[in-house]
Amino acid sequence: MQRLRVTRHDPGTPLLIPSDMSNFDIRPATESDLPAVTAIYDHAVRTGTATFEIDPPDIAEMTQRFQRLYEDRFPYLVAARDRTVLGYAYAGPYRPRPAYRFTVENSVYFAPDAQRQGAGIVLLNELIAQCTQRGFRQMIAVIGDSANAGSIAVHKRAGFELIGVQRDVGFKFGRWLDTVMMQRALGNGGAMAPIE
Repeated sequence: MQRLRVTRHDPGTPLLIPSDMSNFDIRPATESDLPAVTAIYDHAVRTGTATFEIDPPDIAEMTQRFQRLYEDRFPYLVAARDRTVLGYAYAGPYRPRPAYRFTVENSVYFAPDAQRQGAGIVLLNELIAQCTQRGFRQMIAVIGDSANAGSIAVHKRAGFELIGVQRDVGFKFGRWLDTVMMQRALGNGGAMAPIE
């Protein structure tokens, strides 16, 4: 199992990580991480608008989702410190039609007390690197709620560009919500045909 010990950042990326968040691991998720992952997502579903799910999925459903991605060889990562999962990120199919097979959609979630401390950009950059290594050519971020300034900023720092806003497409907590669409090329992007 490959592990990435993060104690510094890529000099090409302007990133300041506070001292309390500067020592953590990014590693592939395992089934033993899923209770923590489920708890993080549960909180996001119940209290936030980053996801448009209304009812938090239970551990059985989260395990099925994880296994599908794992079996299809998509990266699923956790950021952890002292065996405590701080957050997680994964890539999955953007759309089911075969022509979309070189495009992925990403998801990144952190526990409330680990948010806005610099770990998100490190985790997202590692997800981008792993997707690029696996031959994917585009990554799409579908960000719930146009007021989600933190997620939009992290994606922009990771090289994503705004490609559109879908207005009033979700309804949660008694209000209409937008989705912000952002995109980043991976590797050669669309400059040449993929290797199959």
